[in-house]
Amino acid sequence: MTVEPQRTKTGFQAIRHDTIAWKLYLAYDIFMMLIIVINLICISSNAFLMSHIGAWVFEQLHLSHILQLYKTELNPWVIKTENWFIVFLIIELFIRWLIAIVQKHHQRWFFFPFIHWYEILAIHPYLRFLRLIRAGIIAFRLHELGYHVVPSAMLKQLKFYYHVLMEELSDRVVISVIDGVKMELDTSSTHKRIIHDLVDHHREMFATTLAQVLQESLATELKAQQNLIAENVGHVVVKAIEDTPELTQLLRLIPIVGGRIEQQIHSIGQRLGENITHGLVQPLVTGSSTTPNAQYQRIAEKLSQINIENRSLEQLVESVVYESLESLRKQVAVKQWQLKLEKNDQLKE
Repeated sequence: MTVEPQRTKTGFQAIRHDTIAWKLYLAYDIFMMLIIVINLICISSNAFLMSHIGAWVFEQLHLSHILQLYKTELNPWVIKTENWFIVFLIIELFIRWLIAIVQKHHQRWFFFPFIHWYEILAIHPYLRFLRLIRAGIIAFRLHELGYHVVPSAMLKQLKFYYHVLMEELSDRVVISVIDGVKMELDTSSTHKRIIHDLVDHHREMFATTLAQVLQESLATELKAQQNLIAENVGHVVVKAIEDTPELTQLLRLIPIVGGRIEQQIHSIGQRLGENITHGLVQPLVTGSSTTPNAQYQRIAEKLSQINIENRSLEQLVESVVYESLESLRKQVAVKQWQLKLEKNDQLKE
C-alpha cells in the first residue's frame, strides 16, 4: 500500500509526514519490502535445493540426509507458503485498487492496473522476479525520504549498472538508426530529393544565421578598421592625382599660386576619399546581432536561395550529411561508462 498523493481539482496535494496515516503507510511499505525479499530468498533457496546442482553439492559435502529431510519435511511448507503469499498479493492488490478508486489517486479508476503492471505480472509464479521491482521502488522511495535501507555503496553500484544498461540500449538504437539512414541514402534513388528537402527546410534558418554572422564578424571588423580604410582610400585618391601629369602641368602654368592650388587639391582629394569611404562603410556597420542591417539580410537571403542543382554543390552537401552522420555515430559509440571506470581506476591508483 504505497503512499500516493491524492489528486484534487487544483492538482496534487502535498503529503504530510506527521500524520498517523502516513506513518502506517510507511510501516506497511517497509513490511512489504521485507516479506518480498524474504519470499524471493526462500523461493531461490528452494529452487537450488531441489535442483540437481543442489543434490550434487550436498552429496559432495556428505549431507545428503539433511537435503532429504528438507525435501520431505520443509519443501511442502515452502510451496504452501508461496501459494498463500500469491493469494495475499492478489487480495492486497485489489484492496489497494479499491482505496485508489475511493481516494481518487488517479484520473480514471482503471488506470491503477496499468500503472502497477509489474505487480500484476509478478503474481504469476514464473514472473515472480518482477516482485523485485516493487521492492526496489519502495527502497528508492524510502531512500528519498531519508531512510537509507540500501547501503550507499550498493546504491551507487546499482545506479552505475542502471546507467550502463540504459547507455548500451540507447547506443544500439541510435547506431541502428544512423546506419539505417546511411543505407537509405546509399541505396535509395530518392536520396538527392531527401537532401534537397533538407536544404529547403533550413533555408530560412540559414539566411538568419548568415545575416547574424555577417553582422557579428564583418560589421565589427569594418567598424574597427573604418578609419584606416578611409585614410588608405584618401591616399589612393591623392596618389591618383599625383599620377595625373596633365593636371600637374596645368597647375604649373599658373604663376605664384599654382603650387598652393596643387596642395589644396591633394588635401581635398584626401578628405574626399575619406568621406566617400565613411559614407560607403557606415551602412555596413549599423545594426546588431539580433537585428542585422538590411544589406546583410539581403545578402543572406540571396545566398540562402541559391540553386543546389549543381553537381559540385550536391557533392558538398552530401559530404556534409555523411560526415555529420559518421561523427554522430563515433560519438555515440564512445562508452561513457568505460571512461568513468577508467577515471575511477586512475583516482584509486
